[in-house]
Amino acid sequence: MRRNPSPLSLILLGLGTFLLVLAPMLAWYVAPRAAVNPIDVDQTAVYTGTGSVFDVDEVATVPDRKITVTQRVRGNVADSARSGKAVWDVTTTVDTDKSLPAADPHDALEFVPHRWVTDRRTNMPVHCCDEKPYIQGEAYLKFPFDVQKRAYRWWDNSLGATVTLTYRGTKKIQGYEGYRFTGTVPATRTGTRLVPGTIVDEPERSQVLAEEWYANHGIELVVDQRTGRVLYAQVGPRKTLRAPGGTKDAAVLLDSEKLAFTTDTQEFAVSRAKEESGQLRMVGQTLPIGAGVLGIVLAAVGVVLVVRGRPHPDTSESSQPSPTM
Repeated sequence: MRRNPSPLSLILLGLGTFLLVLAPMLAWYVAPRAAVNPIDVDQTAVYTGTGSVFDVDEVATVPDRKITVTQRVRGNVADSARSGKAVWDVTTTVDTDKSLPAADPHDALEFVPHRWVTDRRTNMPVHCCDEKPYIQGEAYLKFPFDVQKRAYRWWDNSLGATVTLTYRGTKKIQGYEGYRFTGTVPATRTGTRLVPGTIVDEPERSQVLAEEWYANHGIELVVDQRTGRVLYAQVGPRKTLRAPGGTKDAAVLLDSEKLAFTTDTQEFAVSRAKEESGQLRMVGQTLPIGAGVLGIVLAAVGVVLVVRGRPHPDTSESSQPSPTM
């Protein structure tokens, strides 16, 4: 009599086939959809360093002051859900020990609110949802997923334009390796400000529409390759005032060679990068490879059991011995 394949062989064959179909779906369909900018982000980055700041009480620039920059990023879930984009509201405050702690961030040396809107998959800026200012470039608060070893156009909010950051190899932050990018900003006029004439060496004028100038001694960012999360950031801002049409700085508002992530900020960024990178690796590599290998094994075992369950090709039903009474 012809023997039918055992239920176990069919189950193994079916399960193996399912895993072989699942593996490429995880890698090519699920993984790209998991790599998206979150909409419920709520995090704070703190930079510290020393430098010169303009003291409004003394009406003069004072050196060797501790400077703290606090950058708070919150996702606007409602606007993100409505637009399908990642809508992040950002506030940046610059303080000295004199203004910390501040009950009102507006009391800080500098307070800058703005909104960054991006395509959740590509990280490219999207100009909608009351975005302000008009942000450009490929990176700002984070880089795109799967960072490449090439130059990127990074948005410098103080400059109001993009800065080209060059890939400079790898660097470990808190024992975790990331891609390092660096760049500088030459002195550039960024706007105007109405100030007393004495501040820009024009004492005969009560008010002067002084020119605001900005430069950056050096920008260094270390970024997680898989997620694009910034693990370490260091900047060297210089903000000055010049008399209208002047060629020299008349007053220094802020000047620091180095403002960098605190240790706590670095540790938080690294821990989140490890977690998020591990999740993406699992969905994009570990699970697809595991499913593919297991699928091949189960399908092979199922085929073997099916083949063994069939009668030998040289054996016919007529050649089987007849039952005796």
